[in-house]
Amino acid sequence: MLKFHSNGKLLLTGEYVVLDGATALAIPTKFGQFLEVDSSTKKEINWKSLDEKGVVWFEDFFTSHTFQSKNTENTISKTLSTILREAKKLNQNFLSIEEGIIVITKLDFPRNWGLGTSSTLINNIAQWAEVDAFELLKNSFGGSGYDIAAAQNDSPILYELQNGIPKFEKVKLNWSFTDRLFFVHLNQKQDSKEGISRYRNASVDKKLIQQISNISHNLLTCNSLSEFEKLMNLHEEIISKIIGLPTIKEQFFSDYSGTIKSLGAWGGDFVLATGNVMNQEYFRRKGFGTIISFEEMIKIYK
Repeated sequence: MLKFHSNGKLLLTGEYVVLDGATALAIPTKFGQFLEVDSSTKKEINWKSLDEKGVVWFEDFFTSHTFQSKNTENTISKTLSTILREAKKLNQNFLSIEEGIIVITKLDFPRNWGLGTSSTLINNIAQWAEVDAFELLKNSFGGSGYDIAAAQNDSPILYELQNGIPKFEKVKLNWSFTDRLFFVHLNQKQDSKEGISRYRNASVDKKLIQQISNISHNLLTCNSLSEFEKLMNLHEEIISKIIGLPTIKEQFFSDYSGTIKSLGAWGGDFVLATGNVMNQEYFRRKGFGTIISFEEMIKIYK
């Protein structure tokens, strides 16, 4: 049996503008996805995807060479076929023997959390096929690739695209105030492709991209919660100006006393909030019951 694992991700800074070369701060999560491969007597690929409770949410059968699915109209099946074919193009030896296999993927976070169901899958398949995960992403889903970097690393990273080539470095967050940071799920899954499409229709000033890069770097030497909040608030203002949408705090939490920072594509998934345990009740009263502390969420947070 072969077994692979990839980390989930959160993009703390640089959403959208990372596509245009901004330096982003990405953080791997303790939550991720496993992929296991075992042999089978049937000469086909039996693929099962399990959620965090062990319940099968997707299953299909694929031919060993062409990766054609039996369920040809299923969107997930089509996507999976594409990924496997692209992996095969990158490594012709991948699944070159006609033998049956059973593939099981297992998430340890709910699918609607937006922590990287797709990116963890891509990185796991890349490990299995022994190919470059960034190339596989480029040839299948597309995107900046920060989520692949997070999938592969157990510490926060500064990430940027230099002439379209991913560059990243591991960094430390020596924050003394992580007990005042927590994540709130907004009870809906955000379509990142939709957000990127909106961003692509915007006219982006290069000075604003540089400001976001500066914020990413300044966070590394941030010594106080008040300084952190100023940087986060400034980041929200800049992205709001670029994409032409009000901040999440302006839309839904205008009377909240702390700072609220959108993560990833605006409008869904998690937000980062500052405050104490008592402040978390504010969100619960509004119907947002999934609240995770910084330490519970982040794989290595110092």
